[in-house]
Amino acid sequence: MTESTINWVLISILLYVAMQLVISFLVMRRLKNETDYLLAGRKLGVPFGAMSVFATWFGAETCIGAAGAIYENGLAGARIDPFGYATCMFLMGFFFARKLWTLKLTTLGDFFKVRYGPEIEKLGVTLMIPASVIWASAQILAFGYVLSATSTLALELSIAFAAAMVIAYTALGGFLADVISDFIQGAVLIVGLIILVVVVCLNLPDTSVLSEGFSMERIQLRQEGESWFGVINDWSVPIIGSLFTAELISRVLASRSANAARQSVLLGGSLYVMIGLLPVFLGMIGPQLIPGLTDGEQLLPLLAQTYLPTALFIIFAGALMSAILSTVDSALLAAGSLASHNILLPLLHARSDVAKVRISRITVAVFGFIAYGLAMSADSVIGLVEEASAFGSAGIFTCCLLGLTFTRGGRLAAGTSMIVGMLSYGVLSYGFENDSSYLWSLVLALSAYVAIMPFETGTLSVNKPDSSPAAVPAAE
Repeated sequence: MTESTINWVLISILLYVAMQLVISFLVMRRLKNETDYLLAGRKLGVPFGAMSVFATWFGAETCIGAAGAIYENGLAGARIDPFGYATCMFLMGFFFARKLWTLKLTTLGDFFKVRYGPEIEKLGVTLMIPASVIWASAQILAFGYVLSATSTLALELSIAFAAAMVIAYTALGGFLADVISDFIQGAVLIVGLIILVVVVCLNLPDTSVLSEGFSMERIQLRQEGESWFGVINDWSVPIIGSLFTAELISRVLASRSANAARQSVLLGGSLYVMIGLLPVFLGMIGPQLIPGLTDGEQLLPLLAQTYLPTALFIIFAGALMSAILSTVDSALLAAGSLASHNILLPLLHARSDVAKVRISRITVAVFGFIAYGLAMSADSVIGLVEEASAFGSAGIFTCCLLGLTFTRGGRLAAGTSMIVGMLSYGVLSYGFENDSSYLWSLVLALSAYVAIMPFETGTLSVNKPDSSPAAVPAAE
């Protein structure tokens, strides 16, 4: 890139940052209470809800991580993104969005409280928070990659800049600023990716690029020598591990109606898989266009530098930043909302709306600094995202699925399932380096819950449309 291009990219980034901060400052005046800060007053319509679902999930792993994984491994690298996460959204929309909305929760942690009791609420929140923080750190790391690749800034300085910016506008504006930013960022992202794919296609040297990129060897969803347990494990991490996540559930709970919640998730998932095919395409033909990359995650920035003129490159840089920022702010807000609403506010006995919002803001900022520290010590975007989806989620999935489906199963079943799922994943993944560690942790978590379930009867009926935390006692 020329020095002029670098300068324009930096100017565009600064303007983009300024826009995010202005949105947060304007929204900040409208936040009167905790519900406004965490759920935008439960007034989210389908257009903003769908774009927020799409933009929140369409992050660094979809643009940078997935394209890199596909560059290196062919279509098998797309199991997590976009196919796995899109399947997760469709499952949520078809089977769970309406049911969760009718419970009138503020966070997913509230479900564990009304279904299993306050002890399981604290345990579940403790397991969910690290996943959101790890996911946020992946986006901060990706932002550092993009910024350092498109400017003269060192990677460490780029990561620090990304963290400071995101912490500031997320903590100030809360969920409403997040959703408004998601709508803008999602639109920029779609335009930027379409531009890159069109320009690359117009400049293909010949049709052999397509034939070699989509050869029989590269369109296999299972790599040679890979075990079937490993393949199923890779599919289960994004589909099952991300089904009941705070980021997705918050979009459901913030919707203005049960139908809006369902439609937002389904429309967002449809948009996700359609736009997600663009990085898939570039990853498939990438080895023919830029051969010999030692780090596949650099593919998209390098393609943009190679094929796009200055003006279009600036738009694409904005698109990558949009993908990253729309995810990291949602992840930080999810972690902050769980910690403040389900742990700190009851502990501190906060009563006033001002105090509740202030505590939520501080919590979001604290987790932002933790995510920054993780990003500085990490090596891979896609690796962080996989870890975020797998950490502790086997027990969370089990307790949500069976707790929403059956009245049997209470505190002991839920607690045992969560602990067994977390410990088994840790031992198998880090102790034995098992390639299907998440799958086995899921089997063990489900088995633990089912074994205890017949001996406990819960009292929450999730099939009643008027069920709510205020009206339903915890399971005994």
